[in-house]
Amino acid sequence: MLSFASDYVEGAHPAILQRFIETNLVKQPGYGSDEYTASAKEKIKAACGCPEADVWLLTGGTQTNQIVIDSLLCSYEGVVSAVTGHIAAHEAGAIEFTGHKVLTVPQYAGKMRAADLSAYLAAYHADETAEHIVRPGAVYISHPTEYGTLYTKDELKALRVVCDEYDIPLFLDGARLGYGLAAPDTDVTLHDLCELCDVFYIGGTKVGALCGEAVVFSRRKAPKHFLSIIKQHGALVAKGRLLGIQFDTLFTDDLYMRISRHAIEMAELMRSVFREKGYEFFMETTTNQIFITLTDERKAELEKECVLSFWEKPDAEHTVVRFATSWATREEDVLALRDLL
Repeated sequence: MLSFASDYVEGAHPAILQRFIETNLVKQPGYGSDEYTASAKEKIKAACGCPEADVWLLTGGTQTNQIVIDSLLCSYEGVVSAVTGHIAAHEAGAIEFTGHKVLTVPQYAGKMRAADLSAYLAAYHADETAEHIVRPGAVYISHPTEYGTLYTKDELKALRVVCDEYDIPLFLDGARLGYGLAAPDTDVTLHDLCELCDVFYIGGTKVGALCGEAVVFSRRKAPKHFLSIIKQHGALVAKGRLLGIQFDTLFTDDLYMRISRHAIEMAELMRSVFREKGYEFFMETTTNQIFITLTDERKAELEKECVLSFWEKPDAEHTVVRFATSWATREEDVLALRDLL
């Protein structure tokens, strides 16, 4: 059975598993104070060109979004997101669970426009009853977005200008960041993210790790006592080496970007297959996520031999589905999909 349901259906890159075996009996202190975590942090800072950054390792995307946003906001503040943003659409109210409202603005191909953000913030501050309304205290975006689209450097700069005008932090969810950085048409780099975002994270769970996300506080230092905040959320891993070893491996010999580029190459091959077979693209993307509109009948036929992801229903007879490649996608599997199509 073929499976293109997501980019975390496989385990971990073999180099990571080998490092686990090699270091298994080495005794190390806990809670992220081990030598592997220290090494990983330094390698991530070097890759970002930001030696003054604060780097923290967490286990998963929802957990990371919740902890970072909670640490950025006062009790009376909410976070601004595109209506299709992951925290607004697919996290089961995880942000609201911490007591912070997700405040939504329109989306354009999954992205937030600086003009919409500016209008939203201006309207709040012009409201004479603003003290009775949830105050926008941070801005959340993701790169790639829920639809696999990417921000340009100019779009990020425009959002940065608005955030600076209102003195609120810009947080970028990078759960699939590797695939965004490796996309052929992007002009955004890790160095740019350090310059333009207050905090972002480098996704590992979807890019070669068993689990893990590397949070980078760049323009501003991490909130005070961030380790205690992590622990309050039940997210402080005693065996911090679990995360340290993975990111230390991913950021050795450019492994993170090499495996990300492989996923993009496989996605390009898959797109050529869909075009060859005459399938309709719901949205054009250049990352590892491909969205195809199928008749419900054709979807049911494909699902007999291929696992894919439901995305949305544009009408009563059609379904948008997602095909995703990953660091582990094999060319022969993509070619098998061509035969199936």
